Amino acid sequence: MKKIEKVVSMAQTYLGVPYKYGGMGKDGIDCSALIYNSYKIIDVKLPRTAKEQSKIGSSKGWGNLRAGDVVYFKFKNKGEKWYHSGLIVYVGDDDIKFIHASSSRGVVMSSLKSDYYKKNVKKFRRII
Repeated sequence: MKKIEKVVSMAQTYLGVPYKYGGMGKDGIDCSALIYNSYKIIDVKLPRTAKEQSKIGSSKGWGNLRAGDVVYFKFKNKGEKWYHSGLIVYVGDDDIKFIHASSSRGVVMSSLKSDYYKKNVKKFRRII
């Protein structure tokens, strides 16, 4: 199995796990731990927070994405800003899917084409 397939496969094992701020395992996980654990399977050690992880790798644009790339979001809510991340698992003409630890729904797969996510994308990074 290729490295990227291993990373994506690892992320998929977390689908359905509840969100837990600071969580690192199957009993509860946050968005950056999901990325951290997914890359750890191929011996790539990343920083622990989404903000720090977003500085690793090379920058990519909307037209140059592939599975294994990481998407970073910056949300603003009543003067409060927070970072969020997800692992891209599918790129096609019709859609771009990513797995992430949603604070309200736990680990789920979502579409980057949905307005809510699309308008809050801050950047994309390719780790390997």
